[in-house]
Amino acid sequence: MVMLTGSPALKVQVMCEGIRYTAALGQATQHSMPNYYPYRFKEGEHDPTGRGITTIPYLINTADGTEIRILGNGDSPWHVEGDLAKGYVLIDDRSGQTVPIEFEPLRPWLTQKTSDGMPFSQAGITTHGDMLVINVAPGCEYFLHKQDGVSMRCSFCAYGAPDERTMHLGQKTGQVEIPPPTLDRMCEALNAVIDQTEIRHIYLVGGSLTDARKEGERFLQLARYVKTINTRRIPVALGCGSIPDDLIAQFHAEDLVQHVCFNLEMWSEPLFAKVCPGKNRFVGYARWIESLETAVRYWGRGNVYSAMVAGIELEPEHGLEWEEAARIALQGAEDLCSRGIIPIYSLVWPVGGRTRSDFHARIRSYFETLSAGYHEIRKRHGLSVSEGFMCHRCAYMQLECDMDRTEAVVA
Repeated sequence: MVMLTGSPALKVQVMCEGIRYTAALGQATQHSMPNYYPYRFKEGEHDPTGRGITTIPYLINTADGTEIRILGNGDSPWHVEGDLAKGYVLIDDRSGQTVPIEFEPLRPWLTQKTSDGMPFSQAGITTHGDMLVINVAPGCEYFLHKQDGVSMRCSFCAYGAPDERTMHLGQKTGQVEIPPPTLDRMCEALNAVIDQTEIRHIYLVGGSLTDARKEGERFLQLARYVKTINTRRIPVALGCGSIPDDLIAQFHAEDLVQHVCFNLEMWSEPLFAKVCPGKNRFVGYARWIESLETAVRYWGRGNVYSAMVAGIELEPEHGLEWEEAARIALQGAEDLCSRGIIPIYSLVWPVGGRTRSDFHARIRSYFETLSAGYHEIRKRHGLSVSEGFMCHRCAYMQLECDMDRTEAVVA
């Protein structure tokens, strides 16, 4: 097992072990960006709300700018004390270690509305750190399909099908074009965000279509619109699925995006088929890698990425211990980097895997081993994460930028 040090070690530990509820954590919600997942009190845990569930902050930031997503966990040895006036500290009960922290603030745009009354928070944008994510069509068509009774959605995904939850965005099943009012509301929200906080990256994402060409056409519409409103020329990344080569070429010809990220999600064809059955059925593993290689030909080595889910392999149905899972992931990192593609590993929390008493130790050992080994692979291939694509101030569940920064500081 590889042990990390410094900020990367703290980040992995807190992401894997979570933070338990305290009055200070609850009070911080009043001035912090809210978490998308509420805190659920475990049986027997003191619940001052009396409801069994409550909102907690989304992200914490340490003094050196390390950003960490908060996982609520009643069994965690970590807790928060303090207040807004005196400052907050994150405390490890086992060692007594204290870490001064701040929470991602509740900026005005989160409670403001568009000119026609739509809350900015429902206008198809989110932020984490200095990254603004545009997602005006979140409904994914893979959720609408089954094969032999098995859903085609990715097993880790919480997007959902286009339904009443996406009606406010005007998204309808089978409709490719994004409605103009949706784009206009998104524009209002985007301008409010960049007026209120520093945004250094824009990331275009959305739910998948079963027809890759139609998906590409939808993202072309979105990227063209964003280019017209992105007056500050903030770097833009394309986060669609594997689209046809001629459409990839069109994005490059029109200079619509500066970086590309087609999310393969999982290395090894057998795991890809299990974890991402829709991507496997409607696109295919080999084609996904081919599209990434096509992107490298246009944007060059180091400007093409693939988000990967790290930890879903530890679900019981895959039958992998953490050592084997890390070995497979590192094999994939080596292969992708050799093609000029930079994978970005986001930690996920397997649901079924939590039934094991050694869950936290397994996921931490896996992610530390993967992160340290992958850092060496990238160095060997001369690849680094572009500051335009991602940095340590927005990498809330990833370690690549933290690892690079820590090494640079030591050097």
